[in-house]
Amino acid sequence: MLGAVQDPRDPAATGHQGGGPGPGSYQGVIIDWGGVMTGPVMDSVRVWLDAEHIDHQTYQAALRPWVHAAYDGAGHGNPVHALERGECTDAEFERELAARLVRQDGGTVAADGLLGRMFAATVPSEPMYAAVRALRAAGRRTCLLSNSWGSDGYPREVLPELFDAVVISAEVGMRKPEDMSANVQAAEALGMRGVLHTQAATTVAELAELFGVPLP
Repeated sequence: MLGAVQDPRDPAATGHQGGGPGPGSYQGVIIDWGGVMTGPVMDSVRVWLDAEHIDHQTYQAALRPWVHAAYDGAGHGNPVHALERGECTDAEFERELAARLVRQDGGTVAADGLLGRMFAATVPSEPMYAAVRALRAAGRRTCLLSNSWGSDGYPREVLPELFDAVVISAEVGMRKPEDMSANVQAAEALGMRGVLHTQAATTVAELAELFGVPLP
């Protein structure tokens, strides 16, 4: 999910009758991390499941109820909510999840470091990195807004060169609500332009059009 933010001084930001905002009227972008600035999250998860010979069905049975409840508005006592808001430690979440998983040989799954192993195969989306760098070089503001699954899941060393501001849910005690589409709808309700990310090429093209900036 991305949200392009207009300059409030621009006529388009105040309902100017000339139609929708034109190229160049957006001055900042708010960007998610997992699955946007990285490759698909489930690609990394599958690598982990296969590497540790974890039964995929037990993983789905464990995570599906938590994730569905986390993104359908329910969530009292939900482990995903607790993790993303920083209301439990990574280790507490890892123990709760590991207890629900079973290896294909019937063995148990190690809890310690589970989140790190789950996302160890995550790869950066180089086209998105390049697009964010280009937007920032062109004077646009960039912000990361991410629901976190583990405090060590971000390449902290590169965040300062990519983003003017970084907001990670567990560090501020708040999480983005609802499902991915609703995240975009919420951004649009606040006057932003929402972009639902599906693949880097289409997102980069849309950002280039919105900002009026050539992007690699």
